[in-house]
Amino acid sequence: MSEIIRKYFPELTGKQFTMFSKLGEVYRLWNDRINVISRKDFDNFYTHHVLHSLSIAKICRFSEKSRVLDVGTGGGFPGIPLAIMFPNVNFFLLDSIAKKIKVVSNVAGEIGLENVIPLRKRIEEEKGRYNFIVSRAVMPFPELVKLTGKNIIRGCAGETWNGIICLKGGDLSEELMPFRDKVIIHDISAFFSEPWFVSKKIVCLPL
Repeated sequence: MSEIIRKYFPELTGKQFTMFSKLGEVYRLWNDRINVISRKDFDNFYTHHVLHSLSIAKICRFSEKSRVLDVGTGGGFPGIPLAIMFPNVNFFLLDSIAKKIKVVSNVAGEIGLENVIPLRKRIEEEKGRYNFIVSRAVMPFPELVKLTGKNIIRGCAGETWNGIICLKGGDLSEELMPFRDKVIIHDISAFFSEPWFVSKKIVCLPL
């Protein structure tokens, strides 16, 4: 199923595609020990987790050496797929749960990722500064903005304004009301044809 990644990202190098190919088996082994992905959903691993994470790469090309914080990374999404896609960008994967960070650390090590830095802490405790915050529906958007605003370097990294990029689903009209004039919303179905993406969106808040 890793071929679905090549379908949408034909520009991948051989090294990147090898990493994506290994990802499924490495996660399956770790998920049997520490459950970070629903076992019922694991058959959809590449579509629901890897490709979903990579939708961010369709709207943002992180510039070299920029710093990206994945808040509430869980088992490493969207951070690990993005780290494979952008090998010259530094990805900091934050979660407060030790067993999830253990999975992140081991998966990154086993596939040879050198640009992933696991952080075991709560976002309230994180004082580092980053060009981008990424997240996958870990909390309501206003709460994410409130908690991570202190961590974002204002300005522009390359061609893209720094800010928050969040993967969301469903009706977001009420949740995004406070930011309605500031957020940019992308329908993931514009990039990927699989029916699962019909209600999925990328929400961007430039700062």
